[in-house]
Amino acid sequence: MSGGPLRGVRILDLTRLLPGPVATLQLADMGADVIKIEDHAAGDYARILGDGPHGVSVFYRSVNRNKRGLRLDLKRRQGVEVFLRLARTADVVVESFRPGVSDKLGIGYEVLRALNPKIVYCAITGYGQSGPLAMAAGHDLNYIGLAGVLDQIGVDGGQPAIPNLQMGDLLGGAMTAVMGILAALFDAQRSGQGRMIDVAMSEAVLAHNFFPFFALQTEGVVPQRGADLLSGGDAGYGVYATADGRYMAVAPLEKKFWDVFCDALGRPEWKARHAARGAAAAAMRGELEQVFVSRPQADWRALFDGVDCCVTPVLTVAEALEHPQFVARGMTVEADGVTQYAPPMKLSGWVFAVERSAPSTGEHGEEILREAGFSRGEIQFLQQASII
Repeated sequence: MSGGPLRGVRILDLTRLLPGPVATLQLADMGADVIKIEDHAAGDYARILGDGPHGVSVFYRSVNRNKRGLRLDLKRRQGVEVFLRLARTADVVVESFRPGVSDKLGIGYEVLRALNPKIVYCAITGYGQSGPLAMAAGHDLNYIGLAGVLDQIGVDGGQPAIPNLQMGDLLGGAMTAVMGILAALFDAQRSGQGRMIDVAMSEAVLAHNFFPFFALQTEGVVPQRGADLLSGGDAGYGVYATADGRYMAVAPLEKKFWDVFCDALGRPEWKARHAARGAAAAAMRGELEQVFVSRPQADWRALFDGVDCCVTPVLTVAEALEHPQFVARGMTVEADGVTQYAPPMKLSGWVFAVERSAPSTGEHGEEILREAGFSRGEIQFLQQASII
């Protein structure tokens, strides 16, 4: 990989599906040499989750680009020996096994640390390496439910709403892992000592559930679902239906934006009702509902396009991809036969590119082992023995 700020960093990636692969995707996009290691059985079954060119899903292609592939049987002694040899010169190992699995395989942090003191080892799990739920299975819904986040999502009087953005998997398993890995890498460069990073997806969500946490401490109680300031308590922050069954995201919370908003609607008398609470807020919301439902979304978009007061349309994914803002910022790329998201950060002096398509199982095995100093004979033995 060339030009990225992480060029020269080598990562051994033992993860699959969404959280871990998205974490290593971000690192690979920034230039790290990510070696995706898969077993001889199912491998990363993200490949078959949905349709895609040549039977490989859009999902797999999109979150595994810019990586190299190695197939390795870690249940056999020779496979473990190959991994340990690779780990001697690696900078990072990322895994998402249940606690204790890597130790049983013989590739746990203490073993790797003895071989390579600078190695950064990131373990991504639902509940962490310790605690009563450490060994429990879970999915994103379980993590946000346990963390008190799901309880707050939804409308007044309704049941919790399931978000289609995997907050536990992505905020926790991906972005928190990336943050920990980069911090530990930075420190390892200075101190010569790596670290074990214990990422619990449930904790990452809990640690970002700020406003209910604040309310619990200041008021002694968390507002009911749909009654918090940002989920129904303020009429100046909400989703309003339009005449054609679409919606507008209306968020003129601050007084300066509320005044501009009222003028745009031709209702200057509403300015005095800024930040209404309780019954007054409910009454204000009812009047706003009547206003917005009187015209289609296109009309409201035309009205507010030139008005700076935090009012935007609620778009579909397809519409978002075509929005001039995201187009101007180059937020999608065409690669590997599918449309993919570009990285969500822009760094000076770096131009992102998809330099490799998502690897097939073991696609770069020989290449990776040759670079690690394996002889031709060793590689042939490993192939014939189905170790790689």
